Amino acid sequence: MKAIVLSSGGVDSTTCLALSIDRLGKENVAAVSIFYGQKHDKELQCARKIAAYYEVPHYELDLSQILKYSNSSLLQNSTDEIIHKSYAEQIEEQGEGMVSTYVPFRNGLMLSAVASLGMSLFLDDTVQLYLGAHADDAAGNAYADCSEAFVDAMTKAISLGTYDKVQVVAPFAAKNKAQLVKVGLDLKVPYELTWSCYEGGDKPCGTCGTCIDRIKAFELNGTTDPLIK
Repeated sequence: MKAIVLSSGGVDSTTCLALSIDRLGKENVAAVSIFYGQKHDKELQCARKIAAYYEVPHYELDLSQILKYSNSSLLQNSTDEIIHKSYAEQIEEQGEGMVSTYVPFRNGLMLSAVASLGMSLFLDDTVQLYLGAHADDAAGNAYADCSEAFVDAMTKAISLGTYDKVQVVAPFAAKNKAQLVKVGLDLKVPYELTWSCYEGGDKPCGTCGTCIDRIKAFELNGTTDPLIK
């Protein structure tokens, strides 16, 4: 059994990386990061450092050409600014549904690309493809491609399309971010190496949706986000 982990350099995917190594051993794990046209590459830099920390192979794929027509506020070509409010506030103001930082079918694209990579790298093995989606991202249908229904559908499609050689594993799809961080703290994940902020500065802004969720998840575990001093 091998594992390949979708690694963005953030809290969720790094926790998945640590969990897969704990389960299978680092000799059976690889990480892969995706450039999809993000406004900054801070997370990708962190993903490289995290792979080096865990001493696992790290691959990088470029899907930016597919998403160059999108106006998601996360992308370089977008004319929209990042909204500095929690997801709950955004949903309360705008109603349930897609938020401005949703990138069209991003998780579907990434899972498909990495399923192909995993089958190519480990042709003679069954491959577990780890995805860090969690319930908080799916709440209010803010990110439709993080929902349990989406994960279940992609799991089935990828299994069928790879002769059951690649199996999607989303260990936190039914858990919230605080529960995810609890697992990571128990595994001693180096969260100081991670980056979640939608802005690419030297320090997290602390006010975008992902920063707010991250800070809260650490607080609910009785500790402080190591990036917030």
